[in-house]
Amino acid sequence: MTIATTMVIGAGQMGGGIAQVMAAAGRRVYLSDADPAATARRLEFIDRLLSKDVAKGKITAEQRTATLANLVPVTGLAEAAECDLVVEAIIESLDAKAALFSELDSICPERTILASNTSSLPITEIAAVTRRPDRVIGMHFMNPVPVMKLVEIIRGLATAPETVAAIRQEAIDLGKEPIEARDVPGFVSNRVLMPMINEAVYCLYEGVASIEDIDTVMRLGMNHPMGPLTLADFIGLDTCLYIMEVLYQGFSDSKYRPCPLLRQYVNAGWLGKKSGRGFYTYTTR
Repeated sequence: MTIATTMVIGAGQMGGGIAQVMAAAGRRVYLSDADPAATARRLEFIDRLLSKDVAKGKITAEQRTATLANLVPVTGLAEAAECDLVVEAIIESLDAKAALFSELDSICPERTILASNTSSLPITEIAAVTRRPDRVIGMHFMNPVPVMKLVEIIRGLATAPETVAAIRQEAIDLGKEPIEARDVPGFVSNRVLMPMINEAVYCLYEGVASIEDIDTVMRLGMNHPMGPLTLADFIGLDTCLYIMEVLYQGFSDSKYRPCPLLRQYVNAGWLGKKSGRGFYTYTTR
């Protein structure tokens, strides 16, 4: 299957990054968001990033121009009818994703693959609301998308081998390194990452060490690029809590129980870098 025209739904950090790498790879990309202003802001942000890359010699001015020309802002979903692949990157809510996939199923031609960038939700349940569960798949990019090489490909119960093969090839064509995972809570990435972050929060909660020392142990002792509490702030503590709850409910195993301190921070509105305060305090948002 040849993928030439795509749509990315959700113009946030993840959706914008996905749209950027697809456009850079020569795909025509429709970028849609419920808030048209968010789409405009994201395209301006991508323009600034590409201009910096030109200044640093990472890409040519011609590549910047071609990438921007491939990005087409749209309102609504009508253009999905033209697409070979639609990637959903909206809020991490099963109800919201299911409603969107049901609508896309009625708009898109039979050939279109519907992919979700979900970090933890079940692909099989999302696929069940469509008449094409064989062409629904998880395509989980890492943040920031233009930099991170990994794409986690998640097979739903009914996902066809041809769909997996097409998305694996698409990831390679985008310059990414794909891995395949079964449709289980958290897949591979967050099943490993989030319990580590949660355990770091427990270390803080139980007074084992300070925030800085917990992070230093993992940076200098385990060679992680940043400590788990810093990483949690960058991901968003609300997102970390949500994924831990998906794991806890999905496996019914106490080892995935979210730390009470994590829940308390989220309830206080201390969501990390995006709110200005999490485990650390940030002067800019």
